[in-house]
Amino acid sequence: MALERSEVEKIAHLARLGLNESEIPHTTETLNTILGLIDQMQAVDTTGIEPLAHPLEATQRLRADLVTEENHRDAYQAIAPAVENGLYLVPKVIE
Repeated sequence: MALERSEVEKIAHLARLGLNESEIPHTTETLNTILGLIDQMQAVDTTGIEPLAHPLEATQRLRADLVTEENHRDAYQAIAPAVENGLYLVPKVIE
């Protein structure tokens, strides 16, 4: 699939790109190269190949699921204006 000058001008207009007359041939060639690469990629037979989540198949290193901080809730709630059953009480803002 090759694009022509008129199609590139229309695409540039829709994308709100201000292309000069001198830029249109280069842009047409670049877009045709990209579309050619896409055609090559679509022509590859991928039956039986499982899709990848990441091209490098890297696995993320996970840290141990351990508690690393102390529970300061009682200290924080001691200075709160209103607390009930471990919850902060706030004024009603919606009627």
